[in-house]
Amino acid sequence: MTEHPPVIVHPPTPSGGRRVTVRGQIVGLAHGRGDVAEFLRRAGIAGSAEEIELDDPRLVEWRGGNLDEWPMPPA
Repeated sequence: MTEHPPVIVHPPTPSGGRRVTVRGQIVGLAHGRGDVAEFLRRAGIAGSAEEIELDDPRLVEWRGGNLDEWPMPPA
């Protein structure tokens, strides 16, 4: 069985945000990489948002796009 990283950023929703889960628990809906970093900081993954390496595949699994893909919500 393949183990997933503790953090999963899910594919974009129709509203443009991306659900973020930490160890299977929903921690919020991110609208950019800063939101993801803040959710991880609040979850105790790192001391500050600047310390979090969002491109580390051992920490974060990006589904439906990478950390630079944030679709705009429909008008």
